Amino acid sequence: MAGRSESGSTAYRLSAGRMLLKYLRKHCLLVVLSIVLALASSLTALFVPVLFGQAIDNIMVDINYVVRCLIQVGIVIGITAFMQWLMAMVNNKVTYEVTQNIRNDAFRKIQQLPLSYLDSHSTGETVSRMVADVDTLADGLLMGFTQAFTGIVTIIGTIYYMWTLSKMTTIVVVCVTPLSLFVAHFIAKHTHDMFVTQSVTRGEQTALIDEMIGNEKVVKSFGYEDEALQRFNEVNDRLAECSLKALFYSSTVNPATRFVNATVYALVALVGAFRVITGHITVGSLSALLAYATQYTKPFNEISGVVTELQNAFACASRVFALITEDAESDNDIYDSSLKGVEDVKGQVDIEAVSFAYDKNKPLIENFNLSVKPGQTVAIVGPTGCGKTTLINLLMRFYDVDGGKIYIDGEDISVLSRQEHRSRFGMVLQDTWIRKGTVLDNIRIGRPDATREECIEAAKEAHAHSFIRRLPQGYDTVLAEDGGDLSVGQKQLLCITRVMLALPPILILDEATSSIDTRTEIRIQKAFHTMMEGRTGFIVAHRLSTIMDADIIVVMKDGHIIEQGDHKTLLDKGGFYKELFEAQFAH
Repeated sequence: MAGRSESGSTAYRLSAGRMLLKYLRKHCLLVVLSIVLALASSLTALFVPVLFGQAIDNIMVDINYVVRCLIQVGIVIGITAFMQWLMAMVNNKVTYEVTQNIRNDAFRKIQQLPLSYLDSHSTGETVSRMVADVDTLADGLLMGFTQAFTGIVTIIGTIYYMWTLSKMTTIVVVCVTPLSLFVAHFIAKHTHDMFVTQSVTRGEQTALIDEMIGNEKVVKSFGYEDEALQRFNEVNDRLAECSLKALFYSSTVNPATRFVNATVYALVALVGAFRVITGHITVGSLSALLAYATQYTKPFNEISGVVTELQNAFACASRVFALITEDAESDNDIYDSSLKGVEDVKGQVDIEAVSFAYDKNKPLIENFNLSVKPGQTVAIVGPTGCGKTTLINLLMRFYDVDGGKIYIDGEDISVLSRQEHRSRFGMVLQDTWIRKGTVLDNIRIGRPDATREECIEAAKEAHAHSFIRRLPQGYDTVLAEDGGDLSVGQKQLLCITRVMLALPPILILDEATSSIDTRTEIRIQKAFHTMMEGRTGFIVAHRLSTIMDADIIVVMKDGHIIEQGDHKTLLDKGGFYKELFEAQFAH
């Protein structure tokens, strides 16, 4: 990151700026209102030194005039305070609605991203973009709205008022100002890359924390605590180092601009005093000029904070917008004219000359052919890494084939929308997912309109009803994220119940009973047989006892089908399947 060219950094900032403007455009009326309030509040605040100057000039002449000036000062300050409060409310509304929209778009994009992206990016790093980076962007936006607008108006307003009081003093101030701007620009240009590095390292740290906490049982069981701590300390040290560098360089703006501003104040006092002695301005005017000099330099005094936050915000915005602009999973809206709905799918599956590889340099599946008739149950077996789960990913279009075609009822699945295609499948995976909500909510994921009675009937068929009844509120028990106190087997039963309820025309069971005890597994197998009657089914299994009744057993090795047939045929053949079978059942 540190080596990125200056033009590259500028391109990143411009790209992030354009994206940000697109979100701000939706709130243009509120942005205009904020600018108007910044203009009005700054101008009213700038009128206060004039009133004080008039009071000073008349303090020995007309005390009543002085009192009237002070009353006016109080009224002006009250009006200014109200407008500043209203501006802060508007700025907060714009900022948090913009960040809300950014998070909505980011989360929506995650739902559209291909699995290849999600598989290649850690969960923690993605979460960091959506949470920490957007929070930093919000802080930068808020500071930009609050201080940038008012600062600009204050600078212009003070120059105007100073010009009306003393043109020579104003010229002196304006001539010194470019030095402060040069210092701020020079430092800002060199700190952006540091903030990008900081943001990336923070995402790496979040990913590591997510990985360690999510797998703490494994960490403890293998005594990996010290190594985990070392990895965290290494990332944490790098984050501290790059954060300190970024903050150190950006914070040098403040003392540099303060030096310039102190010079401005001294010059105003010197020139103004000379003008008072020569009779060109009054003491009250000099008081006003000194007050304006302070107000004029205030935006420059705050520029270090603004620059730091804006640089950090743009660095984080680049990461968030990079996620939002990622290419979504390719899809189309072509629907099969012959398939009027899920209930019309017969379940004929034909795989013709399919090839696929996650890494194009390492072929996995090559010239794969398989024909499955409606209602048949196909078991897929083979050693780890042979392509069993990959084949399921291709059937579900989680990944698209590199070559060949897959047909459902004679229709190429690539011409169907992914949502339409996937609605024809029901999956029970080895890894369970339980969302935060009631038991009924979790069962209804595949069929949100299902009645309570239908859910209970599905649970009975999946042999989940008995343990659900024992929960504190039965089917209305609220489950925590990832199932809370439910055992792995109970969570698996809930996932099976979902499929029992939805009953799609094609079923996929990927090690679906791996976490269930033997007694329950036998009952589940009976339920599966009932559920799969008349439906095409694909079963990925390591335990061959669960697939001996399958119509077709496909034996895979190195991405190819090396044997195919029913259980008896494959045993009689005496090939690789028989070796697998004897290895599992040898005594």
